[in-house]
This record gives sequence, C-alpha cells and structure tokens, in this order.
Amino acid sequence: MGQPVLPDEAAPTRALVAHCPDWAVIAAGWPPTAKVAVVSANRVVALSPAAREEGARLGLRRREAQARCPALEVLLSDLAAEARCWEPVVSVVEAFAPGVEVLAPGRLAMAARGPSRYFGGDAALAAKVAGAVEGLVSSLFGSPVSSPEGGGKGWGGCCRVGVADGLFAAALAAQLAEAGEPRVVPAGGSAEFLAPLPVSAFVVLGYAEAGPRSSSQPKAARRPGSSEQGERRHVAEREELANLLVRLGIRTLGDFAALPAASVLGRFGTVGLRAHRLARGLEERPVLARAVPPDWKVSGELGSPVGQLPAAAFVGKALADELHARLASEGLVCTRLTIEAETENGERLARSWRHDGALSAGAIGERVRWQLEGWAQAGGVTAGVTKLALVPEEVRPDDGRQLGFWGQGADVAGRAARALARVQGLLGPEATLTAVLQGGRDHLEQVRLVPWGEPREPLRPEAPPWPGRLPGPAPALVHKCPLPAQVTDAGGQLVSVNSRGLPSGRPTTLVLEGGEPLAIEAWAGPWPLEERWWDPHGRRRARFQFCTAGGGAYLAALEKGLWWVEATYD
Repeated sequence: MGQPVLPDEAAPTRALVAHCPDWAVIAAGWPPTAKVAVVSANRVVALSPAAREEGARLGLRRREAQARCPALEVLLSDLAAEARCWEPVVSVVEAFAPGVEVLAPGRLAMAARGPSRYFGGDAALAAKVAGAVEGLVSSLFGSPVSSPEGGGKGWGGCCRVGVADGLFAAALAAQLAEAGEPRVVPAGGSAEFLAPLPVSAFVVLGYAEAGPRSSSQPKAARRPGSSEQGERRHVAEREELANLLVRLGIRTLGDFAALPAASVLGRFGTVGLRAHRLARGLEERPVLARAVPPDWKVSGELGSPVGQLPAAAFVGKALADELHARLASEGLVCTRLTIEAETENGERLARSWRHDGALSAGAIGERVRWQLEGWAQAGGVTAGVTKLALVPEEVRPDDGRQLGFWGQGADVAGRAARALARVQGLLGPEATLTAVLQGGRDHLEQVRLVPWGEPREPLRPEAPPWPGRLPGPAPALVHKCPLPAQVTDAGGQLVSVNSRGLPSGRPTTLVLEGGEPLAIEAWAGPWPLEERWWDPHGRRRARFQFCTAGGGAYLAALEKGLWWVEATYD
C-alpha cells in the first residue's frame, strides 16, 4: 500500500475567479469614457479606463490623482450599493454552477472542476463566464447615468477571469488576465505560476483569510465587528508580513515558498505559515458556496379585473399580511418595498417605498392603498387591476423599535409619518423631502434633501475641517438661486477684490435687484474661496457679510465681477 497523502499536501481544488476591476465605477453608472475615480480613506480604490489613460493610478491619494488628471470626477466608495448591483451578476454566474462565492463586490469565485468538464475545458468555461458577466453589465449599465460625457463605448472586456489550482492562485490569475483573454494556469502549475510574483500579492488580495462574504446577507445580520474589523486586522497582518519579507531580502513568492515550513512557523507565526501555504500553491480553504437569497416576493392574480380601488387595496392588504408573516417567521422585517401592479390594458406600474424603520403589515397595506390611489389620480391606471405584487428590496433582522419615553409623543410622530407617506403615494416620493445636515463650504451644500422615509445619511461628513467654510451663525434663508445685487463704495464705484483678497474700497451701499439702496452699517470679510482650481469650470469667489440700515443682514458673494446675495440672516 502506498503512503497516505497528508491533508497539508492534498491537491488544491480547481477554482475560477471572475474579477471586474472597474466595478465601483460601473455600479455608480458612469461610462468608461468618463474620467472617474472612487476613493476610500482618501485613497483611490477604483478608476475608469479614461482616468487610467490620463495617468491616475490605484493607491494614489485623492489630490495626487487629481493632479495627474485635472478633469477627474471623484466619488466616495459605497460598498453597500456596489454589493446590491453585484447581486444580479452573481445570479447569472450561478447558471453555470450552483456553488458561487462572493469574495467582494466585483469579484466572485466558483469551483471549476465540474463545470469545466461540462463546458469543454477551463478556457471554454472562463470564456462563457466572462461573456455572461459582460453581457449583463452591458444590458444593465450600457447607458451612462448622470454622465457629463454622454454616450461612449460600453463596458466590453470589463470582466477578467482566472482559473488555477486553489483560490489564491486563481484570484491572482484573474488579476493578471487581460481583457478578453482569460488566464488559465495548468493543473499542478500553481506553484510555478506564483513563484515570480512579488510578496505584495498577499496584500493585493486580502480576502484569503477573511472568509467568504455574501452580498445577499443583510449587513445588520453579521456579528458586529466580526467581518469588517477582522478583515482589517488580517490585511494589516499581511501587509506587515510582506514589508518584513522585503526587508529580509525575500521579494518573491517563490523565495518565500522555498523556506522550510517549520522555520517559517517559528519566525513568522501562524500568519506566516498560512501565507507560506499560499505561496507554495496549496489550498488555504476551498470555494464556499454562498447562501442563495430567498425570493420573498408575494403576488396575487385577481380572478377578474378589479375596477374599484378599494377592492384592489383589499387584495393588497392580504398580500401584505402574507409577506409580513413570511418575514416574521425568519425574524426579518422589510425596510424597502416595491409595489407592482398590472392592469387589464397591459399597463405595468411599479413604485419603490423606503421606510426609516420596519414596515409592519398594516403599514405595507396602507402604502398599497395609497399607491393605487396615487396612480389612479395621476391617470396611470386606466383599467381594472389584474395583478398585484409586493417585492421586498431590503430586509434586516427584526431588532424591535424603541418608542419615545412618552407614549403620546410617539403616537404623534407615527401619525405624522403616515400622513407624509400618504402624500408620497399621491404625489410621488420626491414630493415630500426632509433635510439632513452634512459637510460643505457653502450653506447651500451643507443641507441635503432626501425623500421622506429614506435613510437620513449625509453624503459628506461634518467632522473633517472644511477650509473656506464660513463662520457661524448660519443664515435663516439660503436662496437656491442667488439674487443679483450691486455693492458700491462711498464714491459710487463697484467694489472689487484683488488677487490678494483685499477689497478695492469700503462697501457702503447694497442694492438688490429691483430694490432700494440699503446703507451698509457694518460688514465682515472678504472670505475668499477657490474650488477646483485645476478645472476650467472651477469657481473663485469672495464672500462678505453685510448689516444694513433697518436691521437687515445678508451674505453676499463676488464672482467674475458680479455681486450676488446668497443668503439672508434674521
């Protein structure tokens, strides 16, 4: 009998990794012709092809990337949105094999042995996966959204695929693959493939020890700190290991793999031993299939077209009870819901509702009724309703709701919320807005208006310092469209500001468009502000605060030789 094979030396599983390096830009809706960078912690984590052609590179600081590409549009990383957009791509790849693991938004893995035999080899499987991903991306994101470029070519070749023995080698093969040319490492050749690569590869692909992540898993369902903090710790450990190896003269994975395993364990600990296994082409862990998210959609076919809205709303209430019961059995609640309706004339209507909290069965039923009434008043429903469907878009664990200390106040807030939600049903979600404070230099950009029920989250944090931000107090009225004005000195000359930020004279008179001259009794400023100096469309302004006779107070700005009143104080 031959000697048994030890688990440590067992042959690794054949794995396929599909990687879309520009996924953060794709999910944001920008075309490849737009010069876009996505940043996280002030570092560039994703770039569009056009931005790379201008010299921008991953890992650069935001200012460094903007210096290389002056027309660069900078976006903040939104992992939640990227994960939601990645879900349809994962579902398409699951048509080739059920065991698909989501490594991160824009990257997935699958065991390749079975599918490869079915489709005629690793190269054929890789080509099919890349074609399916690129086809779906073109259909979902082929037309640019909010793009100043307009048009532009599509995202063909956005998916890079690698196949190798072991997840680590397959991921590196996908990283090194070219557009339209999958990188297939021959069976048994992972160690040879990895040998010339630098030890920094441990840091580039930091998921190897963090475990699988599923884009379908609600964020709140994860143990607090278990995934995000653990992954950051593992990345820091691998980065420290890679830097130490370079200082010791070990620069490639092959050099590291040639060291005895016992010596590596004694010198670098368990982190080094796991990295040593990866460098040797051995398997750290197999591909772990994600849990396929259940389909929570509930729908009802109406036996005969329902022409009366109360009858259709009654059916919607029954569907709401069914949906709420199904979610409650799993300990979940719905926070975002899509209401779909079909009419006898073939009209298909859909409206998404979000609630900053859990939607109860009664709340869902109310929104169905309000939405049907809103469609009817807007002329969207011209015939009897034949089908209703409720599609939960976001669910989270039911952790209860903390009411106000006094019951009456909580009831008043609930009635107000229901009234605002009904207005949304009649006029649309954008008709009822609420303000959210955020960071910014101007008072206008320090307030973000979001639809009622949407998460009240700022786009820009308030905490970081904002150079050029005006001192308090904040004005009572900020004009969405600034008012034309004139500011003159004692000689009747228009006041200007030179390149050193000094006014040409003392402001004495303020004239608003169509108004009487107002004597300026006190003033402060100017506060110069230059934004996007590298962009031809950047702005350069000087702002003043004026107190006029009669108790008026204004915030005025001088831009390109023209005066404007941006806000009014109480």
